[in-house]
Amino acid sequence: MPPIARNILAVLCGLVLGSVVNMGLITISGRVIPPPAGVDVTTMEGLKAALPLFEPRHFLFPFLAHALGTLVGALIAAALAASRHATFAFVVGACFLVGGVANVMMLPSPAWFNAVDLVFAYLPMAWVGARIAGRVRGR
Repeated sequence: MPPIARNILAVLCGLVLGSVVNMGLITISGRVIPPPAGVDVTTMEGLKAALPLFEPRHFLFPFLAHALGTLVGALIAAALAASRHATFAFVVGACFLVGGVANVMMLPSPAWFNAVDLVFAYLPMAWVGARIAGRVRGR
């Protein structure tokens, strides 16, 4: 397979598998830490209305979903890339960061969560994924 095709495929695989991890954690989050009584978090409107009722513990799984989804996606991209492994890990991290910024713009989450999420969940996890992939590859 030509290196450019392999690199594109690596990024696509990273994005898809990272998204699967992200959505998996978001899906189970309500079972682990139930939302406040009487709120509907299944729709965007319901989630927007419920966010002022959320306690800090309710933001744990969204942060973990963003961080671990990015970590897995970046690790996969770096492991599968034909060259410039860290670059492709950061491409995945940047894509997830764009999604995080969109999330911040759409949902009225607390400023502290937005800051923690945007600063620690995306590019640092891409860096960690690139490092893990490098160690696995023996570099």
